[in-house]
Amino acid sequence: MSTIERNFVLTFGQPPDIIAAAPGRVNLIGEHIDYSDGYVLPFAIADRTYCAIGKRSDRRVHIASAQRRNRVISIKLDDIKPSRAGKWERYVLGVIWSLGINQGLDIMIDGQVPLGAGLSSSAALECSVATALNDLFSLGIDLESLARLTQKAENDYVGVPCGIMDQSVSLMANRGSALLLDCRDLSSRNVSFDVAASGLELLIIDTQAHHSLTDGGYAQRRASCESVVAKLSIRSMRELTLEKLEASKDLISGIEFMRARHAVTEIRRVLDAVVALEKEDFVDLGRLLNASHASLRDDYDVSCPELNTAVAASISAGALGARMVGGGFGGSAIALIKASHTQETIKNIETQFRKNRFKAPRFFTSLPSQGAQIIQRG
Repeated sequence: MSTIERNFVLTFGQPPDIIAAAPGRVNLIGEHIDYSDGYVLPFAIADRTYCAIGKRSDRRVHIASAQRRNRVISIKLDDIKPSRAGKWERYVLGVIWSLGINQGLDIMIDGQVPLGAGLSSSAALECSVATALNDLFSLGIDLESLARLTQKAENDYVGVPCGIMDQSVSLMANRGSALLLDCRDLSSRNVSFDVAASGLELLIIDTQAHHSLTDGGYAQRRASCESVVAKLSIRSMRELTLEKLEASKDLISGIEFMRARHAVTEIRRVLDAVVALEKEDFVDLGRLLNASHASLRDDYDVSCPELNTAVAASISAGALGARMVGGGFGGSAIALIKASHTQETIKNIETQFRKNRFKAPRFFTSLPSQGAQIIQRG
């Protein structure tokens, strides 16, 4: 019996009807452009969130978590509607609401994706629940539609105006590949991502400067992009070039110009990164990672001292490239390094964090992993 099944039985007194799991993600490149119809290049990590669900005969939903023992959240099915009340359980309730589930449920969650680390623990939670419900009720929802429904849950129920990237890769990722995702139409293709064969490693650095995307900073950045789109009468940032942006500089504010410049250049960097991966040109990939971080730090202003320190310390230790990942304001960074230099890089980052009196960072690596899956039925 798996850990989550055991916890379900101990909490609810009977076995679950279904167990599903969905991974967190690292976005190799393409940050803050999924809501601008851009391209992104994420991959799923090995860390996953597990969800066990059983049907109830009444119209109540009970939610428990292995990380919050001895507490069961209970709500009437008819009371599940968008609001800002509640905490982590809103992500679960939002998916139930978005998928239109009309039966009582017992739900147990076991989240193994680090919280607040910029590795999309929220999407892993949403997608594990959505995958389980889609199968349990034979809804027949395809992965692209399921991604949009889980995004709707986070946008409209939880109140985070996230783009579509996190949910898409959590659902669609394939082992051994990054996912080139067109955020306009959700078309995608796998891009082989095998740095180990070249003696390299992608180090993930959790700064432990934990972030929250519900405090307004994320929404402000998205609003700036939407303002530029409206003022320039375009469909999205996808239609802009640097030349067009420069020519329209007088029509938008200085802040809006900087936000738009990041979007335009980041979209280009993603496509260039795909070319670099296909050529196995990891030096050029590293250059693109560095440029992405500089743009996020300076034009988009979503980095923080801990992230900047992690990136700078990685590069000074010999990394080919490094950048912050995720929504920003804290969370994680990645560094493309020689596998033989892993401990040297870690030591240098830890030293710089101590000098700055930051909380000690955490380190881990992950090969590109599989997307959401049904683990067990019945």
